[in-house]
Amino acid sequence: MVLRILLAASSLVLLASPAAAHLDPAEHGSFAAGFTHPLFGLDHVLAMIAVGLWAALSGGRALWLFPSAFVGAMVIGFVLAIAGMPLPFVEPLILASVVLFGAAVCLALKIPNAVSVALIGIFGICHGHAHGGEIGSAGEISYAAGFVLATAILHGAGLLIAQGAFAAARNNPAVARRVIRALGAITAVSGVYLAVAG
Repeated sequence: MVLRILLAASSLVLLASPAAAHLDPAEHGSFAAGFTHPLFGLDHVLAMIAVGLWAALSGGRALWLFPSAFVGAMVIGFVLAIAGMPLPFVEPLILASVVLFGAAVCLALKIPNAVSVALIGIFGICHGHAHGGEIGSAGEISYAAGFVLATAILHGAGLLIAQGAFAAARNNPAVARRVIRALGAITAVSGVYLAVAG
């Protein structure tokens, strides 16, 4: 059962391949353009799911604190982008977030929540800035609402994958943790691959 969860989660990650172009707001609406924007980049998908996995492994306040910190920081990055404030190294930092979050899950990294939130916030700003940099003709509020919702769903997917692993191996939580950590390793390696392939 645990192996099935690992395979299913890996399949979902691999199916979330980058799209050739983002939705046109004029044709699909600003909300739809914003909602699909995080889903069109494997780097975004991997990082956001990994935040949920890391939160699940950390437990306690991290369950809501890590995803909230990412979403809040992402909105700040978006505002900076639409205000025309440049942010250097956004794309490399987004790829670095995939590797770092994946490594944090793989290592079941336990550090003070304040440090985790600071790291998550830095990378969340980069993800938000990237979304804002590609807003096109979309309306800011609707577009932001779309990508905030999509991001929250991806964080929730990470949490649900982890909870599914714990439920499947309820008599042996150590096995569930190994499955989740293996997903972290896959995420980190995928981030390195994306950086090299890009």
